[in-house]
Amino acid sequence: MSIAVELADLPDTIATRGPAAFLITVRDTRPHIVSVSVAISPASPTAMLVVEAGRRTSVNIETHAEVTLLWPYTTEHPGHSLLVDGIGVLTEDGNHLEITPTKAILHRAGGRRRPAR
Repeated sequence: MSIAVELADLPDTIATRGPAAFLITVRDTRPHIVSVSVAISPASPTAMLVVEAGRRTSVNIETHAEVTLLWPYTTEHPGHSLLVDGIGVLTEDGNHLEITPTKAILHRAGGRRRPAR
């Protein structure tokens, strides 16, 4: 089961999770997953998220701008993982990726629960 997170509430939701997340990008059909530290740009009117961009991430963004950020469930947040989909754009210097969120959900940990038999 998923719970929608309003994009306006995203900064607060991320603040409770902390900056450590996984960034998922795609090139061709292969996913690329890296750990990142997420910052929220204070200058942005929307919840613009900023992460450092490595070589592979930069190459992937050139062909597929769609990205996902994942904050997995933890002992502090055992019920749900946070998933944020967005569109990534490299900064002019190419060192950072600016992500404009398009959708965010809290996804229940452990998948679908089945009734006991």
